[in-house]
Amino acid sequence: MTTTHAPTYRIPEITSPTEHRPTTRAKGDDTRALAAALKSEWIKASTVRATRAILLLTVAGGLLVSWAVATLVTDEVLYLSEVGFYWTSVSSMLAAIGGVLLFGSEVQHGTLAAAVAARPARWVMALAKTLTAAALGLVLGVVGLATGFGGAALAGLGSGDTSALAATLGWAVLFTTLSAVLGLGIGMIFRHSTGAIGSLLVWGFVIENLFTVFLPEQVARLLPFYAGNHLLAYNSDFDSAKAIAIALSRPENALVFGGYTAVALAVGTALLYRRDTD
Repeated sequence: MTTTHAPTYRIPEITSPTEHRPTTRAKGDDTRALAAALKSEWIKASTVRATRAILLLTVAGGLLVSWAVATLVTDEVLYLSEVGFYWTSVSSMLAAIGGVLLFGSEVQHGTLAAAVAARPARWVMALAKTLTAAALGLVLGVVGLATGFGGAALAGLGSGDTSALAATLGWAVLFTTLSAVLGLGIGMIFRHSTGAIGSLLVWGFVIENLFTVFLPEQVARLLPFYAGNHLLAYNSDFDSAKAIAIALSRPENALVFGGYTAVALAVGTALLYRRDTD
């Protein structure tokens, strides 16, 4: 007599709802990721060809322009303490271009999406790029000043009044540092390197110069690069007597230029959050 066994069923094991919890970032993870983001941004900035080209142009231009001005201008007495700063206006624009490329190159080469995927907290990327841009502007400012003074010294200029030289050097470096951050903000807004750089150059060298001619002096002194260039403490040949009389102080000019920089960076960061990365 054969016996039959009732079929057996395996009851599935019920897991706790707390198991297999999706991975989330802790509050401190984003902050700890900032150091790695800074290292990554500086590696990208210091190894791309564009940054090297900008640095080379800063060196060559600083030497050549200051030497040429000191040698060829013979209708007025020039001094080292003045000519050494002539190249800083161009150095600031080069720093702004470098700032544009810090973000524009990411979009151009399609690496922005990967960078955001690696660090989903976009404020980390924005802060890391801002600090990197400031460092780049600082380096370009120091290099431009060193070569500017070097070229003037090679031409044999006298030192002139050096009582305010240290302060002017500090304001000049601040100008180039803020310029790089301004360029970063504009690059984040445009998301296109060529468009952003073209707009910067046209505004800085064409449109703003026209505005300073046709706008009232009270308004013209609030233009960004007009204020930035007046951090260098020499008056342009195009400044009228009235413009010189109502010129802003260096701290006021720094606030004007810094205000434009802060607005551009804030708008660029907001758009970084709102736009797709591709």
